[in-house]
Amino acid sequence: MAIATEPEAPALSVVISTLAMPDSLRRVLDRYERQRAPLISFEIVVVSDAAEPDPGAVKRAIGERPYPIRLVRGSRPGLSANRNAGARAARAPLLLYTDDDTLPRRRLVAEHLAWHRSHPEQEVAVIGRVRWARELRVTPFMRWLDHGVQFDHPNIRGTEAGWGRFYGANVSVKRAMVERAGGFDEERLPYGYEDIEFAYRASKLGLRVLYNRRAEVEHLRPMTLEFWQRRARRLAVAERTFVSMHPEIPPYFREKFAYAQTFPPASGRGVPMIPYVPAWLPWLGSRVWASADRYFSQAIAPHFLAAWEEAEGASESRAAQPDLSEREASSSGGSPPGGPK
Repeated sequence: MAIATEPEAPALSVVISTLAMPDSLRRVLDRYERQRAPLISFEIVVVSDAAEPDPGAVKRAIGERPYPIRLVRGSRPGLSANRNAGARAARAPLLLYTDDDTLPRRRLVAEHLAWHRSHPEQEVAVIGRVRWARELRVTPFMRWLDHGVQFDHPNIRGTEAGWGRFYGANVSVKRAMVERAGGFDEERLPYGYEDIEFAYRASKLGLRVLYNRRAEVEHLRPMTLEFWQRRARRLAVAERTFVSMHPEIPPYFREKFAYAQTFPPASGRGVPMIPYVPAWLPWLGSRVWASADRYFSQAIAPHFLAAWEEAEGASESRAAQPDLSEREASSSGGSPPGGPK
């Protein structure tokens, strides 16, 4: 009688968080069918956000695939919960975090696997490049986002990226390190700064983040200034929370946007030129990019700074109020609830 055996565990688990984007998710999963790495070398773990409005659409987007694929659900809304759920469900010792709007280039899996074979140390993580999808019209604003705002790949020299560039859109890390560092903070940072905060905690355990330029994904979602003005509120709240957790780290965006506000209103004359003038070009490059940076920063700054001050005021108000949970626990003879696990 034949004895059933468990399938051999893959080398890499790709953890994809998804929320209300089934068409994009389907395209992403289609691309994994064309990876140069053997299909048995990786699995996909799709994590449906707890706030997903149409779970059936997610299942239909997954469909039948030639590689191992599973669907799990986050325990609460947010990227942190989704990434933690994906890590728990993963069968591989290596995790690749990415998103439902990032199309993998054909070498993505092979490049991440190769770099971890060369760097088997538990402390080594690898980020790849996130570029705009070829089908998009890349605006000057989108190019500006690539230089230290949404991402910062052009400013990485060599292969050492640093913990501050642990971008959840395209990063691989040993599962043992994720477990050792305690995963992502689902309660305080459900979305925004969750990847950077994890990396900072992990850096205290020796985490190194290397940059592999050949491990590429294409970002499908175009960005506009108006979208970022709305997004600034969530970013401000997340950064305010991050620095309250780690007060030794300066608030990058608050300092950036507050500094931009100290200048007269920018004309934006350099904005149309940044697709054609690289920042490193002597004399002209620095002027063009400084003009664009001041213009876009000033456009976002009021939205960000107002939300920051509001979040700071709310934090101070909470600190001044007696802890109701402690009073209730004391009166019932119990103990106050613990913090995030």
